[in-house]
Amino acid sequence: MEEFVTLSDYLEVGLDIVFVGLNPSLPSVAVGHYFANPRNRFWPAFNRSDLVARELTPEQDGSLLADRIGFTDVVKRPTAMGSGLKAADFRFWSPVLKDKLLKYQPRIACFHGVTAYNAYLRYTEDVRENAELGLQERTVGDTRVFVTPNPSPANATYSLDDLAGWYRRLKSLREELAG
Repeated sequence: MEEFVTLSDYLEVGLDIVFVGLNPSLPSVAVGHYFANPRNRFWPAFNRSDLVARELTPEQDGSLLADRIGFTDVVKRPTAMGSGLKAADFRFWSPVLKDKLLKYQPRIACFHGVTAYNAYLRYTEDVRENAELGLQERTVGDTRVFVTPNPSPANATYSLDDLAGWYRRLKSLREELAG
């Protein structure tokens, strides 16, 4: 694979949730933080969801490890838009993601978008299906899989309130699994 700068993973054993993006955006890589594009709706929706008890900015993404929340991506190669990814990217990176999830075993892997999850399934499990949003039947080891809408500005189908609602459902699942 070609050389490129990308975002570091925020992964460790004992996490409740790992957010799995499709791939890093160029603005995020430029500043070194997840969802740093000012038009991306992740942080505003996350802050409305009460997943943690404080408001955060992209610059504080690494601080979420203390809240047992991490970040990674299906593909680590950054692009201007997800449409810039190639099948070879998914063939290479999807098995890498599976290995990470099996190694760290978070309670929940939260994929941002059905596109990200479907690509992961296709290139790791050779499964072609159209996943729905929400809790999936499939797991990765003991890790439960939850799919939310992609907060990318390119996905205008879901409002900020819709996105926050999906993160609140994720919070409920987290509490249920911890109980």
